[in-house]
Amino acid sequence: MTPPAIKISERPLTWRDLRLAHTDPAGVTLAKSAQKRVTRAAGTIASVTKGDDAVYGVNTGFGKLAQTRIDNDHLVDLQLNLIRSHAAGTGPALSDSIVRLILLLKIKSLSFGHSGVRLELIDKLASLLAHNILPVIPSRGSVGASGDLAPLAHMSLVLIGEGKARVDGRTVSAAKALGGAGIEPLEPAPKEGLALLNGTQVSTAITLDALFRAEDLFATALLTGAMSVDAILGSDTPFDARIHALRPHPGQAASAAAIRKILRGSKIRASHVNCERVQDPYSFRCQPQVMGACLDQMFDVARKLLIEANSVTDNPLIFASTGDALSGGNFHAEPVAFAADALALAIAEVGALSERRSAAMIDANISELPPFLVSEPGVNSGFMMAQVTAAALASENKALAHPRSTDSLPTSANQEDHVSMATNAANRLDGMNTNTRDIIAIELLSAAQGIDFRRPLKSSRVLEAAHAEIRSAVAFWDRDRCFADDLERINKVIDQGAFATSRTDLFTYPEM
Repeated sequence: MTPPAIKISERPLTWRDLRLAHTDPAGVTLAKSAQKRVTRAAGTIASVTKGDDAVYGVNTGFGKLAQTRIDNDHLVDLQLNLIRSHAAGTGPALSDSIVRLILLLKIKSLSFGHSGVRLELIDKLASLLAHNILPVIPSRGSVGASGDLAPLAHMSLVLIGEGKARVDGRTVSAAKALGGAGIEPLEPAPKEGLALLNGTQVSTAITLDALFRAEDLFATALLTGAMSVDAILGSDTPFDARIHALRPHPGQAASAAAIRKILRGSKIRASHVNCERVQDPYSFRCQPQVMGACLDQMFDVARKLLIEANSVTDNPLIFASTGDALSGGNFHAEPVAFAADALALAIAEVGALSERRSAAMIDANISELPPFLVSEPGVNSGFMMAQVTAAALASENKALAHPRSTDSLPTSANQEDHVSMATNAANRLDGMNTNTRDIIAIELLSAAQGIDFRRPLKSSRVLEAAHAEIRSAVAFWDRDRCFADDLERINKVIDQGAFATSRTDLFTYPEM
């Protein structure tokens, strides 16, 4: 089956394009206008090699060796050696979803016609996507300037028939992968190795992957928080639209509206409209304010990542209309590092708020539920230790949320004296997402237990459907058992997006 094609043209990549490549194998076609731009820039590089001017990375060494002039007989060796020597990454390999995004982003960046590569190179990158040949890219080894050098070198190894690739879930040699698809290895022309290695595509792709996962978790946390409100006989007054109109942060209003929609029609809420409780704890009534701030943060992150996905981030940049090759710093991934750090804050806060609600539910003085959410406390510990786990994970996320972009270590003999650490900033996000998912899972099970104690009263239609989904995977906690097994089962349901009912309504980002 031929994968769906993403057309690369003057039109910016859209969120649909990015999600398509992230989710499934996707092909790429290059518009004729883009082909012309690429060909003109490649011609400029060919002219440079015939002249006497020194152009960085075309006929000079790299980094601290930029003053070393390379004669024309060694220009191909220069690019091959660059790819091989810079493939110095380590750590677990990036996922297939992230690698597909990396390939798409690199193709888009090169298609602007400011990198000086030939069409042949872009065609080979597109062939990797089309045949689902995914380079094995170690996740560690980039400091985010000059671009994601080491991981992009591992991507580039496969183009020259070296390194390893995943094909249909199996890891094979690059030579075998290319041979099986009838793709000839690339012999890089001048500047092509440098154009492949320079760029922020890896840190951007990893952060996009984390953003997409965080969207599901955010929506799941909103539903879970609403269920917890009913579990403790909480009030829906804090979600009244009139309150949020007076503080018009978009995320706050959207979060409150989502919670109102989830709670609409709850018989549990109707049962205590005139109760004596005046206010609920902040983790319940301030959900729109806290979750809304996280939502706004995620939108800002998305804006920055979409710009980066549609940018040229290698060096030097070629301007075919004038024949200029300008050496700059678009490879510096500081915008991506800031975006990843900002996303880390949102992920951590979603989890922190969820943990506080779990803690409230096991406290009979707050929730008016049985202590630790079990019928016979004492002989049973109930959800006591589950909340401890949630607290441990929330604390770990607080440490992980410390900004990576404030760190910098000079590299390349101090030539590259300030770096972004964008890839480090991005790499910790998946673990943070997993921690937050587990925290939400504990709250979800706690809230479902609380709802069961409110029977025969019913919650809203949305929450009753979610409760049924929970109980199809995890039984009511009538006596102590291994909580880890329950957690594993409910996490599988969360990962399938079963509780992220409001995601589509919440996460429609503007296009460029």
